[in-house]
Amino acid sequence: MIAGRRAKWLVLAGWLVIIAVLGPLAGKLQGAEQNNAASFLPASAQSTQVYHLQRAFHDQDVSTAVVVYTRDSQRLTTADRAEVEATARRIPLAGTPAASADGQAMQFTVPLPAAGGSSLSSEVSHLRQSARASGLEMHVTGPAGLLGDSTGVYKGLDGHLLMVTLAVVIVLLLLTYRSPFLWLIPVMAAAAGLTVAQAVAYLLAEHAGLTVNGLSGSLMLILVFGAGTDYALLLVARYREELHHHPDKHRAMTAALRRAAPAITASAATVALGMLCLLLSDLASNRGLGPVAVIGVVSALAVMVTLLPALLVCLPRWILWPRVLVYGQPPRGEHRLWARAGTRIARSPARVCASTLTVLAAMVAGLAVLHASGLPLARQFTGTPDSVAGQQVLDRHFPAGTGSPLIVISRADAAASVRAQIQRTPGIVAVSGPDRAGGLAEFLATPAAAGDTAAAYRTVDALRASVRQDAKVGGAAAIDLDTQRAAQRDRNVITPIVLGVILLVLILLLRALVAPLLLIGTVALSFAASLGASALVFRYVFHFAGADSSMPLFVFIFLVALGVDYNIFLMSRAREESAAHGAREGILRGLAMTGGVITSAGLVLAGTFAALTTIPLVENVEIGFAVAFGVLLDTFAVRSVLVPALALSAGRRFWWPGSLSRPVPPRAPHGTHRASVTTRDS
Repeated sequence: MIAGRRAKWLVLAGWLVIIAVLGPLAGKLQGAEQNNAASFLPASAQSTQVYHLQRAFHDQDVSTAVVVYTRDSQRLTTADRAEVEATARRIPLAGTPAASADGQAMQFTVPLPAAGGSSLSSEVSHLRQSARASGLEMHVTGPAGLLGDSTGVYKGLDGHLLMVTLAVVIVLLLLTYRSPFLWLIPVMAAAAGLTVAQAVAYLLAEHAGLTVNGLSGSLMLILVFGAGTDYALLLVARYREELHHHPDKHRAMTAALRRAAPAITASAATVALGMLCLLLSDLASNRGLGPVAVIGVVSALAVMVTLLPALLVCLPRWILWPRVLVYGQPPRGEHRLWARAGTRIARSPARVCASTLTVLAAMVAGLAVLHASGLPLARQFTGTPDSVAGQQVLDRHFPAGTGSPLIVISRADAAASVRAQIQRTPGIVAVSGPDRAGGLAEFLATPAAAGDTAAAYRTVDALRASVRQDAKVGGAAAIDLDTQRAAQRDRNVITPIVLGVILLVLILLLRALVAPLLLIGTVALSFAASLGASALVFRYVFHFAGADSSMPLFVFIFLVALGVDYNIFLMSRAREESAAHGAREGILRGLAMTGGVITSAGLVLAGTFAALTTIPLVENVEIGFAVAFGVLLDTFAVRSVLVPALALSAGRRFWWPGSLSRPVPPRAPHGTHRASVTTRDS
């Protein structure tokens, strides 16, 4: 139905119609992204309740910007102060300017609408234009300034990230195929898959409440090209094999699909099921990433098992030049490098296991320096945008908590009591309010400590304990604290569930128990080693202040799901070969036959995730680096060395309790006939 002489044209026509219909919708996805606080907050947290209660005091969601002025580390003159005060009067809703104790800076606050990340970024840019004062250095910072600069990074990012990803994929495909033409076919198919994925995500965001933010949108693009190209590499490699055995390219593609599609589909299903586990997350951003990633993976699967085969059989064989395959020639299916590697591993698999495990364990030790307790707002950028420079000015001249007050909301009839409780709380240096609306009272409490420090988090807990009977506590520091705790809860809940789901998929696919348990163990070890090694790089090479609290979970989901991908590709072929040649020979042939294509797939996937490191946000750089490093580690060490060594050490028991674990029956006496399994390499 896909590779037939007539059906291929129907498949192409169908995809042209799909792209024509969905293409205009794909470009609207970035406009539907939600990068405001509501798209990240934990569902059950007290800070989330305060965020929604604030709507009684404001017509729309607001975030506080702090405009700060200095003059080259000199005291401000009377004229400077007058100009700042005049500027504040021109800006709607601006607060009263306040001077620092050293007389070298002035600041005032401005509430800005924060209904969407793109909107906030525009508001911050407009404020920077309208708040300029001649002769003074001016910065816009505070929660609104920092969040506006953070979300502003994603403006126009899709085009930048797409170009970087395309460049990586094209270069690696050219190196893999060494063909001036063949690389274009998987790229065209992946582009079609991205169009479908973005359009579907947009429709669900607009009409079904799906949360899409800048990070999840970027990861979806990476998944479509990374995973999609991997599937293409596997299918094209199998197609080339089958062209040796079938004079008709349509029959060759049919055979290639029949043999490769189950492994590709199982791989995509594993990734999708792993991503769907994120729906159990308490963080809204994590819950949104799950369905968005699934949309990307399913779109990649759809184009690579329908559009790609149709394109390949529509085109003449010279598209494979310089390796134009001829029917009847002996296939060169084995990759010589991996065939030699398998032979060496087979000489002493136990020693190979021990040495590889020792190296991985040393990498795991790097987890001791990983501090995934959240990044300070001012340290979330790889550079120094205006909001970070402004925060540095605030820290030098004003109390640490200035610009990031805690927000306390109580019943209006308890306002007097709540104000007294706030004033008595250790770590609170100032209280303003209450503002009253809708039977509620709102206070702003300034902490002595900076809003993204452990001291500020202790103040949040102390304040909540003080007012727990009458009020709720929110604000920037409270949001950070609640987010960290929700992220820790998500890691503890989701990690074992993902491992259980993937283990079940492997058991069903391989029809064994020992092999899936060993494979899931190697994938988990590969994740821990990758994260440990990455933590060392983050701290001692990149000098990052820490890691986002959700980063380990994201890296775990991607590395475990995608790491199992390559094990599925390897073990599916090894199982097929073991049925014909026995357990030991089957493992070696599986490694030799899939080594080249899986290595190419690993390089492509690592390259696409590495494209995330071009985004000037620490979280994106950390995720991109850790996943890219982990994919390479899995490709060259775990999947290609440790897994074959474990399988060779276990022998037939590797496939227990399946049929492959049973002893091979003795050969029939000469002259008798018995059924045999074909050993043709297909």
